[in-house]
Amino acid sequence: MSSCSRPSIMHVGSSRRRSNPASSSIYIYTLNSTSNIQPKMRKLCFNPKTPSFAMERNSPSSSKSTPTPPRLSYSEEDSFMEEAESLILKWNADTSAYAKVTSLFYEDKTEAKNYINCVNQLQNTMHSLISTNPSSHKLVLAQNLMQIAMKRLKKEFYQILSTNRAHLDPESLSARSSRTSATSSASDCDDEDDDIRAAADSISEVEQVSSAAVADLKLIAHCMLSSGYAKECVSVYIIIRKSIIDEGIYRLGVEKLSSSRANKMDSEVLDFKIKSWLEAARISVRTLFNGERILCDHVFGYSDSIRESCFAEISRDAASLLFGFPELVAKTKKYSPEKLFRVLDMHAVVSELWPEIESIFSSDYTSAVRSQVLASLQRLTDSAQNSLAEFESTIHKDSSKLALNGGGVHWLTIQTMNYLAILADYVNVLSDIFPRADWLPPPRSSSLPESYLYSPESDYSASTPALTARVAWLILVLLCKLDGKARHCKDVSLSYLFLANNLWYVVARVRSSNLQYVLGDDWIAKHEAKAKRFVANYEKVAWGEVVSSLTVNPGAAEAREVFEKFNAKFEEAYRKQNSFVVADRDMRDEIKGSIARSIVPRYREWYDAVLATVGSVRDLTVTEYVTFTPEDVENYVANLFFFGTASSSVTSSPHRRWS
Repeated sequence: MSSCSRPSIMHVGSSRRRSNPASSSIYIYTLNSTSNIQPKMRKLCFNPKTPSFAMERNSPSSSKSTPTPPRLSYSEEDSFMEEAESLILKWNADTSAYAKVTSLFYEDKTEAKNYINCVNQLQNTMHSLISTNPSSHKLVLAQNLMQIAMKRLKKEFYQILSTNRAHLDPESLSARSSRTSATSSASDCDDEDDDIRAAADSISEVEQVSSAAVADLKLIAHCMLSSGYAKECVSVYIIIRKSIIDEGIYRLGVEKLSSSRANKMDSEVLDFKIKSWLEAARISVRTLFNGERILCDHVFGYSDSIRESCFAEISRDAASLLFGFPELVAKTKKYSPEKLFRVLDMHAVVSELWPEIESIFSSDYTSAVRSQVLASLQRLTDSAQNSLAEFESTIHKDSSKLALNGGGVHWLTIQTMNYLAILADYVNVLSDIFPRADWLPPPRSSSLPESYLYSPESDYSASTPALTARVAWLILVLLCKLDGKARHCKDVSLSYLFLANNLWYVVARVRSSNLQYVLGDDWIAKHEAKAKRFVANYEKVAWGEVVSSLTVNPGAAEAREVFEKFNAKFEEAYRKQNSFVVADRDMRDEIKGSIARSIVPRYREWYDAVLATVGSVRDLTVTEYVTFTPEDVENYVANLFFFGTASSSVTSSPHRRWS
């Protein structure tokens, strides 16, 4: 071919009959051709293969190709070259002012299809000439025409992508794909492009524009790829579509963040960014990446390698930015109890999206994205485990030596149980993070004290689920820490009441949260029984001497001694216990009822016996040592444990005295 001269397109065409570009094209050829040629040319020029935009992303459309156009005879070849030159030059923007300002695909869809089929036949003719007559001047003409055509198609490709930017947004593509997936079987028909147009009549105008744009893009892409101009086609597509994905990620609030900046960031600011990321991740995967995946599969459906490499190039930076954020947060050195919940939130979202991520980024070209997601999941898992261990450590390290504050619920109990109650809302995520028995705390590895009714190995066994054992262990650590605080109290009754109050609060928080499902009914029943035994011990120590001051068989002889002893013991006990606190109403009522049942019946028996002996309540010798009526005792007991607000002295009480 190098030995022959390289004539210009106009020169080669001048020796043959010219057609008016505005009124004639290769497809008018059938009017002047014989009956044998006409069917062949119509089959050649009117058989586009444009798979329906309605097909699903995973439909088997890859690597399909149109049937090879039939080889033309010498006379047909001459006629074709003349008509091809006419049509291609008509749309050459370098020589035609009309072509420079007009879009082929927007102006005339029929001619656009003819143009594509003309280029396909031109490619076939070039192959034929190379094998039969490589020095032919027609081959030089065909090569020049092909370059002009590819330049034109590249421009059309760019214009369609640019002008339909709003119609080809990922959200619309994702939603429309799910709505129209039922029509995917039409993608294998010969008249697929016509099916798209027919289906478009039943959807909105915007969707019609979008569907038509996708069909045009696919037509151009296949033509350019099969003509050896894949690089030119793909480069245009990547530039435009990548900018859309990157802009989408930016608008969702996902930004590049360095490790040092994350560590210096205010906790509230980082928390806000995490919350924004949680929403951005779902939208990005299900809308941005899924929509772009769908468009890539349709436009480049004829080549697996090109569509996969193209999608990988478009999504790489955005995916790296999005899926790198959880790993960055997991690496931050700042510890706070709240960090664990944010880590679990991110772990839950990534785990939820993983099947979709694995599907969208399924090829070897996007394996780095899958690896990054799995790495982020592992980092989040490690961070959650470390945070929980750090939380346990903060309980161990608590060294506050505040007074027991009337035996009420300690702030450590409130904070720990609130934390665990929230943690129980993440039971599904935690089950993934703590799936194995090797995360159970070793039963005899702790130096925690065995006090009162507690034993480190009593709350879990080898058959207990890992998460249940983990939570039970953390509560055990708390209870043993509280026991240590109670041991430093000089008042034994206050120590018992303190332990009862705190254990009762623990059980109540378990009952009122998802902890009840984590720990189970047996755990609740066992610890509720422990709390009641603490209450019984408190009553015995605090009110035992009051009860024992009343002998079983009342008699007149020892009445003065018994009443004087009772008065002293009751007043002493009341003065001390009146400053104690029982915050839980049910527990408070139960304790007061129990105290009243222990004291009031016995006291009433003595009171009635003395009254029967003296015969008159106005006997002055009796009023010297009978201070309370049974109703007084009952009322004083009823006023106990109201957060220390009641009077500290029984003598100042407004209740009725003996008169």
